[in-house]
Amino acid sequence: MTSCPLPSTSETREEQAHALCLRLLTARARSRSELIGKMAKHGYPDDVVETVLRRLAAVGLVDDEDFAAQWVRSRQTYSGKGKRALAAELRTKGLDSEVIAAALEGIDAGAERVRAEQLVDRKLRREVLADGEDAKVMRRLVGMLARRGYSQSMAVAVVTDALAAERQRRRV
Repeated sequence: MTSCPLPSTSETREEQAHALCLRLLTARARSRSELIGKMAKHGYPDDVVETVLRRLAAVGLVDDEDFAAQWVRSRQTYSGKGKRALAAELRTKGLDSEVIAAALEGIDAGAERVRAEQLVDRKLRREVLADGEDAKVMRRLVGMLARRGYSQSMAVAVVTDALAAERQRRRV
């Protein structure tokens, strides 16, 4: 009976790190920086981290540009995030400025305004518009858009237009 040679410790650590990354990537896409952080947290040495990331990148599982584009599309569609908020989120994911700029260049001001209008319309339908309460409603809605990363000027313009349209609609 011949015995199989046991894998070296570095090979074993590499396979463990690879398995960790695959588990993380199964839950959701991750940036290179996020994976580096997770592997470092588990105590994997830099050479193992680099080898695993190279393997994952070779098969297309780690691609920061693709990750950023997916993140922007998802967060804009489902969370209604504006450019500023998206850029901040991508920075926290460890992406560099060029990748962030490339991911955000597809968002034009018109599309961002349309999304802001949708968010305001949805909230405004549930608001009670008593006389003299426009300022209070305006503050709440502008604040909601600001928290989602829309510029103040766009938020004020969208809310002002929406309030006027809603007042007109309720009069009829």
